[in-house]
Amino acid sequence: MNRRQFGFIAAGLLAAPSISRAQDVVRSSRHAMRLVTLTMGLEQPWSIAFLPDGRMLVTERPGRLRVFADGRLEPTPLPGVPRVAATGQGGLLDVCLHPGFAQNRVLYLSYSAEGAGGNATTVARAEWGDGGLRGVTPIFAALPRAPGGLHFGSRIAFDRAGLLYVTTGERYSKPRAQDLADLGGKVVRLRDDGTVPPDNPFVGRAGARPEIFTWGHRNPQGLALHPATGRIWEVEHGPRGGDELNVLEPGANYGWPKATGGIDYDGSIISPYKSLPGMADPVRTWVPSISPSGLCFYTGDKFPGWKGSLFSGALSANALFRIELDGERHVGEERLIEGRLPYIRDVRQGPDGLLYLVTHSDRGGLFRLEPA
Repeated sequence: MNRRQFGFIAAGLLAAPSISRAQDVVRSSRHAMRLVTLTMGLEQPWSIAFLPDGRMLVTERPGRLRVFADGRLEPTPLPGVPRVAATGQGGLLDVCLHPGFAQNRVLYLSYSAEGAGGNATTVARAEWGDGGLRGVTPIFAALPRAPGGLHFGSRIAFDRAGLLYVTTGERYSKPRAQDLADLGGKVVRLRDDGTVPPDNPFVGRAGARPEIFTWGHRNPQGLALHPATGRIWEVEHGPRGGDELNVLEPGANYGWPKATGGIDYDGSIISPYKSLPGMADPVRTWVPSISPSGLCFYTGDKFPGWKGSLFSGALSANALFRIELDGERHVGEERLIEGRLPYIRDVRQGPDGLLYLVTHSDRGGLFRLEPA
């Protein structure tokens, strides 16, 4: 996604396109679906998580964690959220439940936090309490800090072993992605308390941060665990063109900025190479950019023709993308609800087998796709 397209975030998204209201029926190649508006009372929502009791958590970028329950958005944000640096693309971003949340009531928040030298993508661990969050403890920061408000990454996911993955953007500084002593432009892997697993690929390597799982990323905006293989998939924003869908391999370099399918914003060439020896190639590259954000595999029964598909919002394409795969090979895709929702920031499958979306604008909404 280019900086002009991202200008709506820095400017506060005051002029979002019109939104289709509840009960719109939309047809795709395999299903007819109904787009249902659940609430329009959100300011720049970024992420969704589902509590075991049926309630939903929604983050708002300015720094609020909201609860949607019994068909309504609760008016008071949850207390206990850490202070965020809500500048540019930064603020309160992802929310993710611990795999053992039903027993330990632990969740994680990613956000941009200020410190000496600027801001950094930060992850905090907290305990869910009836009155709000308790014991909020930062467990990771993508050092070094840097000024500015671009490219924080900030998606969180767990694998089957209970290890925590966090994406970090390179903060609009290309060299950071190729520097193993720098945590920008990486996907890191941590234990649930923020300590480093001893089998991480760069543990014990001089000059490399042991938290790093993969490197050479620009601005990773989606993570998802494959339901069959257990592998972690990722989407990231390129510059003008060059958005990517990747399967993460331990220790792999995904190329940015040495290899890219995109060009710079002024039209100049960033790299003559789309692929280089020793670097991992994307499963899919989008040219022009669609600005993928949020990622989930569909495993439910409400849309049987979509089982196994991968879904991502597309900020600049104003659509929901359904991606068809054959193993780890991209075989096709379709654009759903194109032009009906502005800036789809996150997509999640709910426990009911339906798809839930949030739109990133000052009058942001929470939506559901259900069979028509």
